Amino acid sequence: MLYINGEWHGAGSGEVFESRNPATGEVLGSLADGSAEDARLAVNAASGAFGTWSKLTSYQRSAFLYESWTLMNERREDLAQIMTKEQGKPLRMSRNEVGYAADFLLWFAEEAKRVYGETIPSARADQRFLTMHQPVGVAAAITPWNYPISMITRKVAPALAAGCTMVVKPAKATPLCAVETFRIFEDAGIPPGVVNLVTSSRSRPIAEEFMSNWAVRKITFTGSTEVGKEIARNAADQLKRVSLELGGHAPFIVFEDADPVHAARGAALVKFLNTGQACISPNRLFVHASIAEHFVAELTSRVEKLQAGNGLDEGVTVGPLIDDDAMAKMASQVEDATARGATVTTGGTRLSGPAYDRGTFWAPTVLTDVTPDMLIYREETFGPIAPVTVFNDEDEVIEMANDTTYGLASYLYTRNLSRAIKVSEALNFAIIGVNDINPTSAAVPFGGIKESGVGREGAKVGLTEYLDTKVVGIAL
Repeated sequence: MLYINGEWHGAGSGEVFESRNPATGEVLGSLADGSAEDARLAVNAASGAFGTWSKLTSYQRSAFLYESWTLMNERREDLAQIMTKEQGKPLRMSRNEVGYAADFLLWFAEEAKRVYGETIPSARADQRFLTMHQPVGVAAAITPWNYPISMITRKVAPALAAGCTMVVKPAKATPLCAVETFRIFEDAGIPPGVVNLVTSSRSRPIAEEFMSNWAVRKITFTGSTEVGKEIARNAADQLKRVSLELGGHAPFIVFEDADPVHAARGAALVKFLNTGQACISPNRLFVHASIAEHFVAELTSRVEKLQAGNGLDEGVTVGPLIDDDAMAKMASQVEDATARGATVTTGGTRLSGPAYDRGTFWAPTVLTDVTPDMLIYREETFGPIAPVTVFNDEDEVIEMANDTTYGLASYLYTRNLSRAIKVSEALNFAIIGVNDINPTSAAVPFGGIKESGVGREGAKVGLTEYLDTKVVGIAL
């Protein structure tokens, strides 16, 4: 179902598409297959609601977000169950994501009341300057499948807090998660037209409508770098504001003074989180030669204990990949790496058997002897493969880590405070985890540099992405 101007209805064409469970192939439901015309209607609804919504006080807008936060927490288990069925991640991780998604509603409910202007002294005695911040207008969001609820709230919450209205096009793989999230917005009493949902199996016509429709003044997108670049090019025609959270190729550096067991534990936890389908997932594990053998043995042991399967089953820690294309990418990277001299210490194949044949399961994998000429060293993996490369000195590993066009997340393990600061400053990445595999929160900025994107989400800067600054000069 589409949610436009406060009402649920089918696509104008009457067409539908199916949502499936990647663990079993089961059809979970049929969704309205929206078109460019449906997107246009949603933009019109958002445009029509903007005048009223933007004129509410920040306290009034905040109250709607607080209520949405309350409802999301109340429905946490139901949302987690839907997410695990539709996206595949283990149920415990789905519960964590719903909590993370709710955090954005709470943070921006509070931050809505802190959009401050300022007075600026003038060189003239008879003049005063004031600044104020006002919403940019209608915002359009295109959200991914890997975090199908939190990536909606991370965009909707600041937009609504700022006074913008919004249209969301969720990923075709996870539309049910989006529908249930929007039921929360509806039940929270958010007025008609303020938030609108267009589900569709076809991203391009929806995106093209967002790009060409002058009423849309802001585009926010999370997804691949290739698509993000195309959005940026098209948005430039009307100079629309853009926030782009794109691909990553995170280095994970383990220095010789680090505890290899502690570092391997962290690597196993963050690398295989969400089956490796996260933009901040470590893609290149650089380990000092003096502890590499110990680290690899510990990592391999931990990865061998991971249990792949249906995320609803007890004890499962790694779910399925999202689709067959993702499976093909895993096979391609492993085949290329082994052909060029890499060694598989565990995994390396598609999982088969009664528990796996109907889904898209790849065995959690560790590769050693990985070198710069391999695909996995250069390409984002987005799957459960941990490639290990050995290094010998600090300058060498910084150069290897920075040898990428991406610049989202990075990680380093060391007991030396001076080294931690120096290397953090030298790494060309926007997010640094020092002995920390979870350097994210609703309260801190999230986003990349270089080809990992522009703009930030979360924190107070996430709100300014939806605000224009206006200057008022007053002659006395």
